[in-house]
Amino acid sequence: MIMKKMLFVFNPHAGRGFIRPKIFGIIDDFTKEGYMVTAYPTQRPLDASRVVLDADGRYDIIVCSGGDGTLNEVISACRLHRVSRPVIGYIPAGTTNDFAGSLGIPKSTSKAVKMIKEGHIQTCDVGLMNSRTFTYVAAFGMFTEIAYSTPQSLKNLMGHQAYVVEGVKNFYQSRSYEMKVTIDGCTYEGDFIYGMVSNSKSIGGFKGITGDDVVLNDGLMEIILVREPMTGSDMQQIITGLFAKDHLSSGNDMVIRLRSNHAVFQSDEPVSWTLDGENGDDHQYVEIDVVKEAISIITPSPGK
Repeated sequence: MIMKKMLFVFNPHAGRGFIRPKIFGIIDDFTKEGYMVTAYPTQRPLDASRVVLDADGRYDIIVCSGGDGTLNEVISACRLHRVSRPVIGYIPAGTTNDFAGSLGIPKSTSKAVKMIKEGHIQTCDVGLMNSRTFTYVAAFGMFTEIAYSTPQSLKNLMGHQAYVVEGVKNFYQSRSYEMKVTIDGCTYEGDFIYGMVSNSKSIGGFKGITGDDVVLNDGLMEIILVREPMTGSDMQQIITGLFAKDHLSSGNDMVIRLRSNHAVFQSDEPVSWTLDGENGDDHQYVEIDVVKEAISIITPSPGK
């Protein structure tokens, strides 16, 4: 019997060590399914990228467990494989797990393992920010920190309103960034407090911010730009533009909503960006492209 080979990379510290006591059971389940499992606990940032990059052509499937940052490392490395592009399985173990939620991947470890064993494969787009891969979001500005600092309990209780509550609390401490943004031949200039390019149905644990009609493999990403408010009326427009149910027509003077496969952001001073909730460094020039159907990842079968 020829056993299929699996590389299982996991972050033992993700979600406060949520995955550690479950490791033996996960490996046992995959072994019973006919996999020869090689398990690797990451030791430091970018360790998952290093291990997966070295695994080119040696495994039938690469499964990772951790948060959005761990998944980003694995996907980034898989895209650089030259011998063969592996199928990716994901067992969420982080705090937010935005991309997993967008794909319908279960939060339950046992259900996620069962899903991987069933093996329904879906293609997904990824983004490139100055040639650096991101799985589901590149962003700058005030809401970047708010999305990841708002307590999940508050998100669960208040939904989008939790975003507003935290935004109002931090509004007077926020700053704007003078930028020129070019998308599909159109230029948007001014002072922006937030900008986001995403391929996700959830950002920072909030569902619906990007719209209810997001398609993860259409070659396009959702773009949101929020101008600096000067009056109470401006602030009301921002709230309306971000949280209106009809996202296709919810753009206004303060909130610009677009879809595209390419965007350029230019500023006179360095601006801090995040990629998938992790540090994306400071940039004066950012060029973002979409790589259509760049990865193959296991998701729940249709109807489940």
